[in-house]
Amino acid sequence: MKDFSVFDIIGPRMVGPSSSHTAGAVRIGSVAHRLISGEHIKQADIILYGSFAETGYGHGTDRAVLAGILGIEPDDPRVRYSFLLAKSEGIEFSVCRSEEDTNHPNTARIKVVSESGRSFSLLGASVGGGNIEIQEINGMQVSFTGDYPTLIMFYKDAPGAISSVTAILAEEQINVAFMKVFRNAKRMDACMVIETDAPIPDETVARIRSRVGSTKEICTL
Repeated sequence: MKDFSVFDIIGPRMVGPSSSHTAGAVRIGSVAHRLISGEHIKQADIILYGSFAETGYGHGTDRAVLAGILGIEPDDPRVRYSFLLAKSEGIEFSVCRSEEDTNHPNTARIKVVSESGRSFSLLGASVGGGNIEIQEINGMQVSFTGDYPTLIMFYKDAPGAISSVTAILAEEQINVAFMKVFRNAKRMDACMVIETDAPIPDETVARIRSRVGSTKEICTL
């Protein structure tokens, strides 16, 4: 028999009406917000798929995803007013629906662009109870939940890159909870996703960047 936590029974703290279509949607948007690393977002484009596309407007999924992109938490009443807030901050945004099939019915694709020109795109699914899975970042297949502090690193696949990163984390006494590595092909673009028990300080991120010379982009959630 499955053991149920209080979270399973009463659900997440959130602005309703739905944990999957609202709270989970906010959390997907929040990942995009954190990927852009505190820079002001200039533009946000959202595509809703499956059930998100069919019933999401009634559940406020469009407003929820945008709220997460703005850095608003799932239990913040401002979730409902994210369109107005985005306009007041001078953020250009679009929301559209797609009939394209996806692996999960509650799926959203987001692209955000900062004023400095940095951009990230991601594909995420709300898998129930406010929980999410991020499945793709910048065209690279990934898989993580956002439940742990997470290091995401894009680099060119090369011998020693993984051991260099894990060695620095060990030196800093940062314990790895989960780790996955993705790549397009041998010695081509790769992505390292490391979920840890404690947040990774900026100084540690700088050490990793300097030691792994093939690093293209690195960020923490």
